[in-house]
Amino acid sequence: MNDLANTPTTVPEAKEGEARPPRQRKPDWIRVRAPVSKEYNETRKLMRELNLNTVCEEAACPNIGECWSKKHATVMILGDVCTRACAFCNVKTGMPRAVDPMEPENTAVAAAKMGLEHIVVTSVDRDDLPDGGAGQFVRVIEALRRNTPNTTIEILTPDFRGKMRAAVEAICEAGPDVYNHNLETVPRLYPTIRPGARYYASLRLLEEVKAHNPLIFTKSGIMLGLGEERLEVHQVMDDMRSAEVDFITMGQYLQPTPKHAKVEEFVTPKAFDAYGSIARAKGFLQVASSPLTRSSYHAGDDFAVMRAAREEKLARKSRKQDRIDV
Repeated sequence: MNDLANTPTTVPEAKEGEARPPRQRKPDWIRVRAPVSKEYNETRKLMRELNLNTVCEEAACPNIGECWSKKHATVMILGDVCTRACAFCNVKTGMPRAVDPMEPENTAVAAAKMGLEHIVVTSVDRDDLPDGGAGQFVRVIEALRRNTPNTTIEILTPDFRGKMRAAVEAICEAGPDVYNHNLETVPRLYPTIRPGARYYASLRLLEEVKAHNPLIFTKSGIMLGLGEERLEVHQVMDDMRSAEVDFITMGQYLQPTPKHAKVEEFVTPKAFDAYGSIARAKGFLQVASSPLTRSSYHAGDDFAVMRAAREEKLARKSRKQDRIDV
């Protein structure tokens, strides 16, 4: 069997009058242990003390035990209620509360207390705000620069629907080190998986970041196992490279609850390796491709590798130019 083939593994839905079928069993390569470490509990306690939300908890990330044990956490700003209802996401949907003015400072305090070399900051969608929440991202970046100037900053933003250009300009001016915006899936699946968004609008956002500041690293990711075809994934890679995206992440989609989109396939580790090889051949500076890969998984280590790759690429270009000049 071709490891890249789409092989549905879901249990058929029960017919009327029949018992509900059992939940899908995860393959061995996707299972993780429940978090129990002292460091995990310390990280959780700190987040509660500072009234901070984390996408690790809200999205039920399978890597929370590993990351929090290493005191790595992805802070989720602008509250914990999203104005969208994507079919893959476990974050609450509804009418959000007012933005917490202490969130930027508390995020910086958390980064300082945890001794973070690299922090990832994401958010819910806030279509209810005039700027989509861009101003809060700017304030968080500014607070981090004041309080922990040596911490590199990675942001993972929504698409700022209808407000994108002004939002991206303001955030780029604040100067994050990495700007991440996930395409999430292939264009064909957007109407069912990401109905509130538009694939090409998200692609334009990534292009806009590079147009505003080419030195900011850009990053984007997709989930696999939602029913996408192999060539569709290749096309998404090409689209990202056309937008000059530096870093691609690919991970297995996991169904948070029975109400969410079904897992159509558990993609094998071998298939993830193959996708990763293709992505590297297409010219990404950094590639993360495995069943448990998530946007911020090992983000600090990956940033260091990506920065080194860019420096090496620029050095090669300089050496080549020197030979031409001679």
